[in-house]
Amino acid sequence: MSTPVQFTRRSAFAVAALAAACALPLAAQAQGKEVRIAHIYSKTGPLEAYGKQTATGFMMGLEYATGGTMTVAGKKLVVLEKDDQGKPDLGKNLLAQAYGDDKADIAVGPTSSGVALAMLPVAEEYKKVLLVEPAVADSITGDKWNKYIFRTGRNSSQDAISNAVALDKPGVSIATLAQDYAFGRDGVKAFKEAIKTAKVVHEEYLPTTTTDFTAGAQRLIDALKDKPGRKVIWVIWAGAGNPFKIADLDLKRYNIEIATGGNILPAMTAYKQFPGMEGATYYYFAIPKNPVNEWLVANHYKQFKAPPDFFTAGGMSAAIAVVEALKKTNGDTSANKLISTMEGMSFETPKGKMTFRKDDHQAMQSMYHFKIKVDPAFAWGVPELVSEIKPEQMNVPIRNKR
Repeated sequence: MSTPVQFTRRSAFAVAALAAACALPLAAQAQGKEVRIAHIYSKTGPLEAYGKQTATGFMMGLEYATGGTMTVAGKKLVVLEKDDQGKPDLGKNLLAQAYGDDKADIAVGPTSSGVALAMLPVAEEYKKVLLVEPAVADSITGDKWNKYIFRTGRNSSQDAISNAVALDKPGVSIATLAQDYAFGRDGVKAFKEAIKTAKVVHEEYLPTTTTDFTAGAQRLIDALKDKPGRKVIWVIWAGAGNPFKIADLDLKRYNIEIATGGNILPAMTAYKQFPGMEGATYYYFAIPKNPVNEWLVANHYKQFKAPPDFFTAGGMSAAIAVVEALKKTNGDTSANKLISTMEGMSFETPKGKMTFRKDDHQAMQSMYHFKIKVDPAFAWGVPELVSEIKPEQMNVPIRNKR
């Protein structure tokens, strides 16, 4: 007859300790088989539309770059999504949480330039890579930059230099209309630096929440109306509000034109008012001709019954960059290995080839000079390609202090 086992408190602790000891290597082993990617973006807030497109593109990009396996070098890619709501302090805290508590190996985002600037020191503090997409301000890869920061998104200088191609001609007077925060002010600064022969005669900055553009438009008109030659208001705007309402103030009476860069398709419905308007864009689904974009357009139509948009392409580019870097490091996520691998790295995106510049980790990329065509088949003004502006055609300043 067997003797019953006396299960004392001491033996219970011993069993628990043994279980914990066994579990620790298993947990470490499981974590070793993962690459944890924090994607911090505006799921809500004023740039929600941009953020959601980026998230869609990022997941599609991971699918494309991994051939549908969602693994690299035998490691599963785990995406941790976080909503910064467009708030700098929240974005900063979420990134610290992602690196610290969530053990994220790399972070991607955010949508807002203001949020990005708050996040940069956190990447340096935790010594982990932050891949910025799609925040645009020059200062992100400029005077606020550190070595852990890479960016697939275009910067303000790339926007500005490419837009100057369409407008920088003798005898042209330009007034600018922008939002009064990092994106708008950096954009205008870069645009002014890129303009060599035209004259910038006025800068108008309005709050990001502006819905009534009347007062600002009147100041723009007053600055331009008596100028000789071609007169242009160049608009740089993101998120809510429709700055193209300034056209309601009868700009034609003063022979004043509007010019702007590309935007998401819903915002480009306003472009239908301006056939022939010129500018430069980061992306429009019908412009780039390459296998990556063909895959994106076909699969986006298949999933969503609509074409991919401006920031969808950016999200996909960021995902491809992450996967390509991990392939080259054989899954090694240590920051120093990733940095040395990504500096100078080229990769194929929906826009064609991008290359991370060694000096500031900005992705050098093509932009597209367009002219707006009105086509009844589309709800938006269609940007027809005038010319591809290649990276080597843009003298994009290096603004950091490396």
